[in-house]
Amino acid sequence: MDSFDRQLIHALHLDGRAPFSRIAAVLGVSDQTVARRYRRLRQTGVLHVRGRLDTRRLGHVEWVIRLQCAPGSSAAIAAALAKRDDTHWVRLASGGTDVVCNVRTESEHERDALLLDRLAATRPVTAISAHCVLRTYFGGPTGWRPTASALTDDQAAQLTPPALAPSLPHSAPVTLDDGDRILAAELAYDGRASHAQLARATGWNETTVRRRITALRSAGTLYFDLDVDTRLLGYTGTALLWISIEPSQLAAAGHALAQHPEISFAAATTGPTNLLGSVVASDVYALYDYVAGQVGSLPGIRAMETAPILRTVKRVGAITPATP
Repeated sequence: MDSFDRQLIHALHLDGRAPFSRIAAVLGVSDQTVARRYRRLRQTGVLHVRGRLDTRRLGHVEWVIRLQCAPGSSAAIAAALAKRDDTHWVRLASGGTDVVCNVRTESEHERDALLLDRLAATRPVTAISAHCVLRTYFGGPTGWRPTASALTDDQAAQLTPPALAPSLPHSAPVTLDDGDRILAAELAYDGRASHAQLARATGWNETTVRRRITALRSAGTLYFDLDVDTRLLGYTGTALLWISIEPSQLAAAGHALAQHPEISFAAATTGPTNLLGSVVASDVYALYDYVAGQVGSLPGIRAMETAPILRTVKRVGAITPATP
């Protein structure tokens, strides 16, 4: 990636649906240059903009599920999980026998069907641990910081959308109708789909599409996430951290972890460990420095397991091509 690629990624990090004309004006290039570069990044699988729904605003429950698989079976299980609509990301970790995925369930029935029936009946799965996400300290709408490091402060200010006044109190769960679900599915596939495309899919007119996107964003229900191949940004040291923290220090440790620039996701969870972090470092040596330094100094830390990510099968709701 060159400097213009990184500026474009930063601009889309600030507003995934920012018009190319606005980005072009800030970067001092033509609209066609921005559109052409975005198409190239998208077509080569480097970058996608994805519309995402905030689980908490919908009253849904998020789980991180860790599967230990028989040797030779993990790739097939990961591929099957990646095809599910309710998985957000799927990764192969540790020595290649661990599959870790993020699942969002709308009801207890969905949760039980997945955990007690479908996964439990999968013969190559030798062990399952399910971690309910109790509090997300970083991730989702906040995004990963290194995607936001190429613009000047003035450029970033020009591209940051104005804050939307909440259309609903955050204590009230948002209910989606059938049209909203179709809209969300289309934006999950392509967060920059045109209003005309979205109108055809939902059966609404373009004015209704614009108004509904604005309402969902204002309610904090819809946000736009970047699906970026971090390897092409120069980050190859990725891992999951399963951390055990003294209960009285959990909130302090979670908030401290969320401030680390290496962290792309941090959450308090149930299970044998109570703090989960997803780390993106430049390489394994930087990963060591980070774990030994910043993570080791978290308040109340008792133990930690580092699980290197060998392959990301699905990220930000999108299946990624297998890599050698």
